[in-house]
Amino acid sequence: MMQFLWRYIDELVGKGLSIEVVAELFFYAALSMVPLALPLSILLAALMTFGDLGEHIELTALKSSGISLTTIMKPLAILMAIVAVGAFFFQNNVLPKSQVKMWTLLFSMRQTSPTLDIPEGAVYSQIPGYNIYVKRKDKERDMLYNMLIYDVSVSSMYPRIVAADSGRLSMTEDKRHLVLTLYKGSWYEEMKSGGGVNGMSGDLYRRETFHDKEILIPYDANFTRMDDEAMRSQYVGKNITELQQTIDSVRIKVDSAATTVLARMRTQPVCGVPAQRTIFKDGKPHEEPVKEVTLDKPVDVNKIIKELPHHEQQQIINQALMRTTTAMQDMQFQGYTINDNNYVIRRHQIELMKKFTLSLACLIFFFIGAPLGAIIRKGGLGMPIVISVILFIIYYIIDNMGYKLARDGRWPVWQGIWLSSAVLLPLGIFLTKKAVNDSAVFNPDAWLNFIRRFTGLHQTRKLSSKEVIINEVVPSEGIALINDLKSLCQQFIDRYPRRQQYLDYWQQGLDKNLIKQIADKVDAVVDYLSNSRDQMVLNKAMDYPVIRQLLTYHPCSNKTAGSIVAALFPVALPLWLIGMRHQKNLKRDVRLVVKTSDQLIAIFNGEYNREMEYSDGQ
Repeated sequence: MMQFLWRYIDELVGKGLSIEVVAELFFYAALSMVPLALPLSILLAALMTFGDLGEHIELTALKSSGISLTTIMKPLAILMAIVAVGAFFFQNNVLPKSQVKMWTLLFSMRQTSPTLDIPEGAVYSQIPGYNIYVKRKDKERDMLYNMLIYDVSVSSMYPRIVAADSGRLSMTEDKRHLVLTLYKGSWYEEMKSGGGVNGMSGDLYRRETFHDKEILIPYDANFTRMDDEAMRSQYVGKNITELQQTIDSVRIKVDSAATTVLARMRTQPVCGVPAQRTIFKDGKPHEEPVKEVTLDKPVDVNKIIKELPHHEQQQIINQALMRTTTAMQDMQFQGYTINDNNYVIRRHQIELMKKFTLSLACLIFFFIGAPLGAIIRKGGLGMPIVISVILFIIYYIIDNMGYKLARDGRWPVWQGIWLSSAVLLPLGIFLTKKAVNDSAVFNPDAWLNFIRRFTGLHQTRKLSSKEVIINEVVPSEGIALINDLKSLCQQFIDRYPRRQQYLDYWQQGLDKNLIKQIADKVDAVVDYLSNSRDQMVLNKAMDYPVIRQLLTYHPCSNKTAGSIVAALFPVALPLWLIGMRHQKNLKRDVRLVVKTSDQLIAIFNGEYNREMEYSDGQ
C-alpha cells in the first residue's frame, strides 16, 4: 500500500480531494493487493502454526500417539482448498470490478484541477491557458502584488499581457470559475489583421489602462467521477468469459490481417505483369490468375536496361525504388497493427491465466509453510516472518520476471505466468516429503558432513568418560581390534606408496572398498574404547582421525570413463591436483591411525612413554 501511495502521490496531493474519495481509492487498491497478500499470509500463518506446535513439543506428542503429520495437515489442507476456490471466484468476479473502480477513480483524480496555491517569485501555470507571476503575497489580506499575467487561452502566438499593481483571486460558489480582480494595471493585446495600407504594417495593437478590472476564468475545481464504462472494456475489468471472447475476436482480426497481407503480396505485379486479370463471362467481370510465361532462354535484364538511354534508366530505377519503399512501408504498417493486436491478446491471456495462478499459489505456499514450520520448530513472529519474507521475495521476483517475459512476447504466455508455480511446486513437494519422513533437512551436522565430502574438511573426535559402563574394555580384546586395524592400514600403505600418476588417477583411483573398511574399523575401535575407564585411553582414542569417503579418491566408476575424462586435459588437470591433495591427506591420516594404534597398544601393555609421541609411527 505504501508503494501504491508513493507511485500515485502526484495524482492525490494538492487536488482538494475529500477524505471519502481517498478512502474509497485505498479500499479498491487494497482489494487489488489480495493476489499478493493472500499467498504470503497463508505462508506466514502455516509457518507460525506448525512452528509453534513443534516448538512446544506438541507435534512430537501427536506423532507419539500414532497421528502422522499428514493426518495433522489434512484438515488445514481441506481449508486451504476452500480458500483456493474462494480465491478463484475473487479473481474472476470481485477483482475485475475493484480494478475498474480503482482505475476510474485514479483517472478522475488526474483530471481534477489542483487547488490554487500561487507561489511568490515564480510563474504559476496550473490554470489552463494562463501563466501568472506574483512578486509578493499578503496571506492575511489575501492580496497579490506586482502581478504579470500571460493569457494564452486564445492563441499562444499572440498572448494577452496584463500587468497590475495588485489583485485578488477568488472562486465562484459553484467552483467552476475563477474571479481575478485586478487593481491599477494595463492590458496589452496584439490583434492580427489583414495587409497594411500605404506601406504600414497590418498588425494592430490594443492597450488598455484600468483602475480596477475583473476577469472571469473557466476553472472547474470540483471532483467529477468519470464513467467506468471505458475501463470495463479493458482487460483488468473482464472475467474469464469476457476475456476468452476478446481473445477469440482479436485473434480473428490478426488472422484476417495476415490473410489480407498475403493476398496483397500475391497480387503485386511482377515486372509490370499483373498476377490477375479481369475477364468478362456472360457480361460479368471475373478475376483469374495470369498464366506464367515460359521463356525459351533466360533474359538478361541488366543488358536490356543498359541499352536504354540514361534518363530512362534513371526513371526505371526511381520507379522501382518508389514502389519498393511504398510496399515496405505498407507491410510495416500492417506489421505494427498485427503486433498491437498480438499484444492485446497476450495481455488478455495473462489476465486469464492469473485467475488460476492465485489458487495454486495458495496451495503451494501452504505445503511449503506447514512442513517447513514442522521442521524448523520455531513459532512466534521472529523466524517465521524472516523465512516468509525471503520465500515471498523469491516468488515475487520469479513471478514478475515471468510476467514481463510473457507480456513482451519473449516467452509463451503460459510459460511466463506459470513459471513461479513451476519453481516453487517442487520445493513444496520436497519439504512435505522430508517433514513426513522426519528427515533432518536443517540439521547443521548433516549438511556439514555433506560439504565435507566435497571439500575435504577435517573432523575431530570428542569422547568423554561415561558414568555407567555396561561393556567393560578388556585389554586383550582391544589389542586384537587395534592389530586388525593396523593390518588394514599397513595394507593400504604398501599398496599406495607413491603419488598416483595423472592417467592412473582417472582410470583406477584408490580402492574405495579398502578405504571404507579402514573407516569402519576405526569407528569400531573408537566405539569400543569409549567404554574405557582410563582417561589416557579416552584421550588417545580421540587422536584417531575421521577417515572420510571423498569423491576425489575414486572419481570415475570404470576405466573407460576415466580415459574420457583424462582426455579433457584443461578441465581434468585442476581436478587431478585437488585429488592429489586429498590423497596426500588420506595417507597422512592412515599413518596417524598406525601411530595412534601403537601408542594404545603400549598403554594397554604398560609400556607407554612420552617419547612415543614424537615417533613417526612406522
